[in-house]
Amino acid sequence: MTRENPPRATDKFDDDDYPAYTMGRAAEMIGSTPAFLRAVGEARLIVPLRSAGGHRRYSRYQLRIAARARELVDQGTPIDAACRIVILEDQLEEAQRLNEELRSNAAEPGRRG
Repeated sequence: MTRENPPRATDKFDDDDYPAYTMGRAAEMIGSTPAFLRAVGEARLIVPLRSAGGHRRYSRYQLRIAARARELVDQGTPIDAACRIVILEDQLEEAQRLNEELRSNAAEPGRRG
């Protein structure tokens, strides 16, 4: 009988969804301001988790999304439009991934679908 390994504290460093970054650090990492992060939060592009003290905390995945929106805003796109574009890009990427997965499964010999 094997026993599962208990989670290690360092496992959180590899988790793209772990809310590791404070607002100030997150803004610094993507080259924006805390106000920009609040704005993309208000546009519902990303929804930061809250610490026990009520402070916003961001994951690496959320920062990548916010950074993409920032690129669009820097190119002159209004923030609401930038958020909508990023959401649509994310949905398209997911649909393409699922499509490829379905094609791979259908191409496997002996699979019935």
